[in-house]
Amino acid sequence: MNFVPILLSIPPILLALSFHEYAHAWMANRKGDPTAKMLGRLTMNPLAHLDRMGTLMIVIVHFGWAKPVPVNPMNLKDPKKDMLWIALAGPASNVIMAAGLGMVIRLMSGMGLRVDGSFLGLFLYMLYFAVMINLVLAIFNMLPIPRKLLSSLFELDRDVRFAKDEKIELGEEGARNKLALSF
Repeated sequence: MNFVPILLSIPPILLALSFHEYAHAWMANRKGDPTAKMLGRLTMNPLAHLDRMGTLMIVIVHFGWAKPVPVNPMNLKDPKKDMLWIALAGPASNVIMAAGLGMVIRLMSGMGLRVDGSFLGLFLYMLYFAVMINLVLAIFNMLPIPRKLLSSLFELDRDVRFAKDEKIELGEEGARNKLALSF
C-alpha cells in the first residue's frame, strides 16, 4: 500500500479544518461572543480543533470531523443574524483559501512545475488536494441539510449540546464537515 498520498493529504486537511473552525471562532468573537476565545479555540493550532475520534477516523477511513466551535447566542447582539454570519464564516474561509491556493498552483504551473516525485511536485500535489478539500468543505457546509435528517442518518445528536449556560455548538455544520471529509 502506498502511504505517500495519505501522508500528503494530512497537512491540507488539518489546515482546512483549522482555518474553517478558526473563522467561526473569529466571527463569533467579532460579533460579541468570547466563548471560543475563552476556551482557546480562537487559534489556527489544529490541536485546539481536532476531535480525537474524528481525527482517527480521517486517518483510518477518510471520514472525519473537527470539534464544532462553541457559541453562546446570549452574548450576541442580534442572535439570529449573528449566528448566520458565524455559520457562513467557515465556508467563506474555505473558498478564500481555495482561491488563494489556486493562484499559487497557477503560478507554479506557469513556471513549468508538475506533480511528480520531486519535492516541489509533491508540494504541488498537496496544494491541489488542499484546494479540493477546501471546496468540498465549503460546498458541503452550504447544503441545506436539516439537522434532524443528519442526526437520524448518522446519530450525531452529540454534536448539538445545550449546556446549562445555553452554549450551542454548530452541530449541523459539524455534521456536514463529517460528511464532506468522507469524499
